[in-house]
Amino acid sequence: MSKLYKLGVVGNPIEHSLSPFIHSRFARNENVNIEYLPYKVSEGDFNNFIKEFFQDPLSRGLNITLPHKKSAAKIVGTISNEAKFINAVNTVAKEKEELSLFSTDGIGFISDISSNNKFNFKGANVLFIGAGAAAESILYKVAREEVSKISIMNRTQANAERLVRKFSNMTHINTFQNLKDSYDLIINCSSAGLTGEFDLTDKISTQKDTYFYDLNYSLVETPFCIWARTQSDNVYDGMGMLVHQAAHSFNKWFKVFPDTDPVLKDLEKMREWKGLFSSLQEQYVQHANQRIP
Repeated sequence: MSKLYKLGVVGNPIEHSLSPFIHSRFARNENVNIEYLPYKVSEGDFNNFIKEFFQDPLSRGLNITLPHKKSAAKIVGTISNEAKFINAVNTVAKEKEELSLFSTDGIGFISDISSNNKFNFKGANVLFIGAGAAAESILYKVAREEVSKISIMNRTQANAERLVRKFSNMTHINTFQNLKDSYDLIINCSSAGLTGEFDLTDKISTQKDTYFYDLNYSLVETPFCIWARTQSDNVYDGMGMLVHQAAHSFNKWFKVFPDTDPVLKDLEKMREWKGLFSSLQEQYVQHANQRIP
């Protein structure tokens, strides 16, 4: 049997993570023998966990998710320019006892929307909704595309202004101001797209060919995507980005880029089954309520 490599994803909470499923599929398809586990680690225990994990000679790498991405940027090792600039790491790779730190979120987003969904950044007018760590993680890559302009919309204006200052030397960027501006791509980087009703109809101008992208993902459609479908047919959530950033992480560990298509198809099947189950559950509840006197 081939050598076993130990991998995992570190976060809190971590129960919802699809990363073990995704990387297990990659490994099977690429004939790599891995053990990929989810690790629920508190912020206070993060540094000790990293030290102990990489002391194991079988350890090869980790994915880092919330709330540890900024803490991971402080791990002793060689950090990429991108990860250093955004002060966040989502991938740690070990080779010859040395650790290398990366962020693959940005390239995962670009890969998904450009390759899978055929969006052309050249000359595009792009709107970011949200100015937190999620926005910053992909803004680094988007700013290097040939866009016309990037606008940042955020409830707290000071946070939007911080990103504008930080990225002003890379691209034409400003805070959201003009309600009449029309956007080619609208990216939701806020948790509002996942947690509640979402309607920006009175705030932004869209076209039928506008692309909408929600960095959030779920096995059921997010509120942002539900609203966006009333505006356009080009609506996508972060599932594709999740798979593509995972593929780039896998490449950092094993120097091979796995095929993402089979994994994306598996996840779409999971969504279909989830949707069917939810529909049957709803029908059952309705029938049950009708029978209650």
